[in-house]
Amino acid sequence: MFARRFDCLEEGERFVSGVLIYHFSVPDLCAKVCLNMQLTGKHLIGDTLGAVGQETFQASNPSTQVALEPAFHEATVAEAGMALRLAQEAFDPFRSKSPEERAQFLEAIADEIMALGDPLLERAHLETGLPMARLTGERGRAVNQAKLFAQVIREGSWVDARIDQAIPDRQPLPKPDVRRMLAPIGPVVVFGASNFPLAISVVGSDTVSALGAGCPVVVKGHPGHPGVCEMLGRAVQNAVKKCGLPPGVFSMLQGAGHELGVALVQHPLTQAVAFTGSLRGGRALFDVANARKEPIPFYGEMGSVNPVFILPGAAAERGDAIAEQYVQSVTLGVGQFCTNPGMLIGLKGDSLDRLAQKTAEAAGNAGPSTMLHQGICRSFDAGLEKLRSIPGVQTLGSSTTASDSSKTQAACHIFEADLSTLFAHPELKEENFGPSSVFLKGDSAEQLEQAAEGLEGQLTATIHGTEEDLQNHARLVQILQRKVGRLIFNGFPTGIEVCPSMHHGGPYPSTTHSHFTSIGTASITRFVRPLCFQGFPDAALPAELRNRNERGILRMVDGKYTTDDVK
Repeated sequence: MFARRFDCLEEGERFVSGVLIYHFSVPDLCAKVCLNMQLTGKHLIGDTLGAVGQETFQASNPSTQVALEPAFHEATVAEAGMALRLAQEAFDPFRSKSPEERAQFLEAIADEIMALGDPLLERAHLETGLPMARLTGERGRAVNQAKLFAQVIREGSWVDARIDQAIPDRQPLPKPDVRRMLAPIGPVVVFGASNFPLAISVVGSDTVSALGAGCPVVVKGHPGHPGVCEMLGRAVQNAVKKCGLPPGVFSMLQGAGHELGVALVQHPLTQAVAFTGSLRGGRALFDVANARKEPIPFYGEMGSVNPVFILPGAAAERGDAIAEQYVQSVTLGVGQFCTNPGMLIGLKGDSLDRLAQKTAEAAGNAGPSTMLHQGICRSFDAGLEKLRSIPGVQTLGSSTTASDSSKTQAACHIFEADLSTLFAHPELKEENFGPSSVFLKGDSAEQLEQAAEGLEGQLTATIHGTEEDLQNHARLVQILQRKVGRLIFNGFPTGIEVCPSMHHGGPYPSTTHSHFTSIGTASITRFVRPLCFQGFPDAALPAELRNRNERGILRMVDGKYTTDDVK
């Protein structure tokens, strides 16, 4: 069923919530439409295409600033409501599917992504300016994380099953039979990110973890790459059909304005929201989520400056290598990562001076590159001007090749200042999203500790040092443990391993919930809640809580972890 008119087909049509829906009984032609994957500029609402609103927007090629076809419709509040009603209708049937069926669904999504072939990468390159090699790798990450979550669902221990058997003759009161596990919460709204169009957008970890948990998903596509969003959305739509799931399991709406996002967060059927983006945008939606009559969890990942601390032993032993790696990390992806190291802090001395010199040389050799879109580029340039205006801040090194604004380019800029400048001008701690960083030189270990204590919540912090450095600066390490979600030793924060141990989150304002991660298999716990069964007969319990451990998962039984059956 499609909301798109084909002149050669005139079989039944009807209106649903203001959306004109066309029903076709020609499966071969429907399949051809899906295979061609020609962009329509419309929304994917369950198994339909919709476009009620008259307002449209277009993506543009950032390297040429030429508008790209087609125009995409702005979703209306009514369409948001329709998508969420379909999601609610699908919730009970979908969460009742077996873990194997949900795992097969995630694997089908991975297959459908690969079936899009090179046209997906080509469209992503046109809309974002990201190089094809980067996009190929990112597609691999998207596919692999879908398959990884399929493995998690199959294995099953993630549900954290707990069983306490009844003790009917306990005195003074009998103990009831109590059993608990994690259960899906309902429709989830996902906001696609701009900087990872394939891996943290329509089919990113937010979407696949929510689907794996048994929650229907409504995605708000990112307006910077709407064509990619439609292609990936239709890949998920195809997987829904192939797996025989309710259509409302997945919807994807387009929109460049703020009204759609607010409507999705405010809607009473939305049970949780996942967001990756700016602090300003994330905080505004977080406030909307908490102002509802029924507040809901809003999992916002909003970036940070990710400070890098260089301790004396490391600076002396391998300062040249650290300088090269630092600039590479700052400029990776044109600095458009939430883990970009926006601040380096070290102790004054000959070793740090040499490290600074090598940093300046590496920055000069780093050429400019195209950013994701003009809005990000303008914000980056404004951030550079703000840094230059701070007394005591100077340019340490910058690309010797000038950036070309007509190609939406940004060049590497490394600034330097005394660490005391940070204390006088806290605006130095603000993230400037792009290839820039501030090199700060401190007078003492106590100053480094003061700088760490003054940090807001961060996604990461990095320490370069020796084992002796760690002993000499143990207080600094303790402080940083309170400030970050991931503490890195002798590495750099860019590049996130998608694995069970990864935590990509941190204290506010880096995220809205420091207990949760948006990357790695633990991200599934955002979209579930504990559900306790007391006194139920064995046959009426979920499989994970029955006496016989049918799934062979790890469970806590009477206070001890085991895979055994309950005796």
